[in-house]
Amino acid sequence: MALHRRTVLKGLGASALGLGASALGLGTPFIARAQTPMRIGFLTVKTGPLASGGLQMEQGLTTYLKERNNVLAGRPVQLFTGDSGGAPAVARTKMQEFVENEGIACLIGPLATAEALAIDDYIRNKQIPTLSVAAAEDMTQRMANPWFVRATSSSAQCSYAMGDYAAKALGYKRAAMIADDLAYGHELNAGFQRAFEDAGGKVVQKLWPPLVSPDYGTYIAQLKQNVDVIFIGFAGSNGFKFFKQYKEYGGQTPILGGMTAVDEALLQQMGDEAIGVISTCWYSAQIDTPANKKFVADMNRDYKVDPGFYAAATYTNGAVLEAALQKIGAKIEDKNALEAALRASDKVETARGPVSFDKYGNVIGNVYIRKVEKKGGKLVNTVIKTYPNVSQFWTYDPDEFLKHPVYNRETWPGGKYLEP
Repeated sequence: MALHRRTVLKGLGASALGLGASALGLGTPFIARAQTPMRIGFLTVKTGPLASGGLQMEQGLTTYLKERNNVLAGRPVQLFTGDSGGAPAVARTKMQEFVENEGIACLIGPLATAEALAIDDYIRNKQIPTLSVAAAEDMTQRMANPWFVRATSSSAQCSYAMGDYAAKALGYKRAAMIADDLAYGHELNAGFQRAFEDAGGKVVQKLWPPLVSPDYGTYIAQLKQNVDVIFIGFAGSNGFKFFKQYKEYGGQTPILGGMTAVDEALLQQMGDEAIGVISTCWYSAQIDTPANKKFVADMNRDYKVDPGFYAAATYTNGAVLEAALQKIGAKIEDKNALEAALRASDKVETARGPVSFDKYGNVIGNVYIRKVEKKGGKLVNTVIKTYPNVSQFWTYDPDEFLKHPVYNRETWPGGKYLEP
């Protein structure tokens, strides 16, 4: 969505009256400064298995900007959108085009872990402040990128809470796990495994279908029957596909969902058989705050859908970016000042709840345990427990945590309870 000058000036007029003295203190006459749009890149996914999430990313960011007449901190926004198709090489090409052809000052996106890793060195070299949706753990851990800020969560961050809840509140002892065979799936499941086993449970099976799996039948057939629960860590629409096929095969073992597996964007397609499914995420459309109620109402009005993980991600990034811009007088081109403001430790109120950031640029915020219920004739993720101020390091000492390798499929956290 590239805004034309006519759209920009319309937004300017709608918001000028609310700027007051703060706009006058920027050192440049308001009208002259406001006519220079902020150039922001937006990297999303519109094709492939992650496209449903990419569409919601665009809807969430569009909603945030529309609510503000496309003006942040007194300056209009010119947004440059790129479709990576979920392919790391394409993500890198689009990022280069944003910087070298469009001269963007910051980036919102990308969606996938592999995409974030593909542009990691480019972000560092070009010093582009980036507010990412991707959960790539090491970009805010062992190889922390000083230009990378994550307001959603690392891959494992929400899974820790689910592992803890599964063992302590639900009393489960034995679990199987299944997730997409890529870094996101490995890291997400590792968080569940560590917290579940720390609380006395045992993960006895792990299955890893490829990201593009038209049929999960062979994997469903392999799932152990003597487990208390199955934890699923799928991205995009894959969680819906797995759940549907699992029910068609007559699966009876309870399912616990990772943060994108039972997403609001797909929930209505799952049908009443999803009622009772418990999942974890840093967001729910049922969060009862004025900021979230407005967000949900605007998404319902414009797109006829509740916002899920991906829409809430870009909407939250918008709030974090706007708060930072207000601190620096909207001088988005001052990269160092913007990055410092983005990483500030004071809390920012967002639709997901209050957020702050650790020294690595990763969010500290609420994680919710949610249960699918039917309200007003539609399925929703009702919040049944809130874990406040959850860090990417959970309850572990950060220095000790970082001595271990990044979570992976084979060696860490390993599989001491795995059964043949």
